Amino acid sequence: MTPAELKVLPSPQFWRRVSCCLYEQLVLLGVIALTFLLPNLGLGILFGVSLPSWLTFLYLYTVLGIYFIWYWTKSGQTLAMQTWRVRLIDQQGHTLKKRQAFWRYIYGSLWLIPCVLLQWAFRLEKWQIIEMLFAVALFFWPLTIYLDRKDPMQRQGLADRFAGTRLVELPKNLVKLT
Repeated sequence: MTPAELKVLPSPQFWRRVSCCLYEQLVLLGVIALTFLLPNLGLGILFGVSLPSWLTFLYLYTVLGIYFIWYWTKSGQTLAMQTWRVRLIDQQGHTLKKRQAFWRYIYGSLWLIPCVLLQWAFRLEKWQIIEMLFAVALFFWPLTIYLDRKDPMQRQGLADRFAGTRLVELPKNLVKLT
């Protein structure tokens, strides 16, 4: 599709976004297992060393950032986005440049702030933290599309509005797996 054609496509509705996020989290389990668990298990087993929690967070954040930025700048779609016919474009309909994809990733991570505050306020532990992370990432963060009151067919979440990007829903007849 041309940038002009992409620019006029509607944005995905709430449940398509939630479904895409859920599928993305399943894909990310594989990415994390390959890039995080294997090296850290190796360090722990061979040398008896474990990374401090802040370094573990930075490492995971960087690995996931590389994953998203690479896909967004390559085709505008991660594996989950391809399945759900969702594409990330800039305001003119083009695939993102690295700088814009980087800022989209940073703004897309803002949902972590309420999670940290909720964990601190309610002193959540172990599985409670994971449940809260899933709830915020899957349901509350996608609800930010309803803060965009301009055009119901073009609603964008906070991350996209801040980064100057758009999520669009591709028509069924254009889907091709790459």
